[in-house]
Amino acid sequence: MPRDPQRRFALVLVAILGVALLIGVLPYAGGLLAAPVLAILWDPLRQRLVRRLPVRVAAWIVLILTLILIVIPGIWLLSVLVVQAQNAVEALASSALLARLDEEIRLGGIQVGPSIAGAGQAMLTWIGTNAFSLLGTATRFVLSLLFTLVGLYYLLVRPGAAWNATEPYLPFSPERTAALRDRFEAVTWSTVVGTGLNAVVQGLLVGLAFRVLGLPNVAFWGAVTAVLSILPLVGSGLVWGPAALSLLLDGRAGAAAAMTIWGAVVIANVDNLLRPIVYRRYAHMHPMVTLVGAVIGVRYFGLVGLVLGPLGIQYFLELVVVYRAEYEVAGS
Repeated sequence: MPRDPQRRFALVLVAILGVALLIGVLPYAGGLLAAPVLAILWDPLRQRLVRRLPVRVAAWIVLILTLILIVIPGIWLLSVLVVQAQNAVEALASSALLARLDEEIRLGGIQVGPSIAGAGQAMLTWIGTNAFSLLGTATRFVLSLLFTLVGLYYLLVRPGAAWNATEPYLPFSPERTAALRDRFEAVTWSTVVGTGLNAVVQGLLVGLAFRVLGLPNVAFWGAVTAVLSILPLVGSGLVWGPAALSLLLDGRAGAAAAMTIWGAVVIANVDNLLRPIVYRRYAHMHPMVTLVGAVIGVRYFGLVGLVLGPLGIQYFLELVVVYRAEYEVAGS
């Protein structure tokens, strides 16, 4: 009997320390979780490199590629977007489009233009003032990036070590645990490749249309499209639709028609074309999982939550599937 109180005290102590640790690392959770995601994505290249090079040399090569291909371009693009966000807000706040909305749009005998114009200005102001806040403070961003790179290095040097350390605590059979690992890897590829490729392509197509039609702030609105493309059905239309309307109100009916056709026929079907290709190779993910996960992820992790949020929900669903297969079958 004396051992029972000691055991309860030990469990309480471990729980308190665990909660304290969780609270401490939560601001940097995005950086910590990004490391295993990148390790999964880089694993095919790592396997090729270690056939000819020492493991640590291969890990350093992958880290350098991560900096060159992901980190540096990402920081540069974000810095450009912050500047362009302010320019876009200033340009649209003083544009003829909002003025014409203020004057022309009526519903019955009620003038609704001022309400629409006010809502548009408020939204644009929010985008301009909060574009950089999505990254968090500079210190938080730098530390999260450091955690990502250091964590990625050790995961590359000792691949599988983190999973092997976690595996004994999973309440599943070895066969189910191995299947769960395979599903996690497939889901990671599906989320990053499917969501990321769709966002990049839609952003580039909207940016191309803006450039050809002479609309301003190409990079900013292309990036906004990439983010909004996560929204099912209406995503990119929230950018190219108002752009077509602004062209029409500006007296450029031909350009407005071109933007509408380009958006409705080409951009809107990018998702329908790319996602089935990705799903055939990796794993299916419902659009609602992507949407809900992205909204939750951005709230807790910033921009990286656009990927980590959907991944977290999909990982949970995979755990539920494995749990049912393990215990409902065994109990029947």
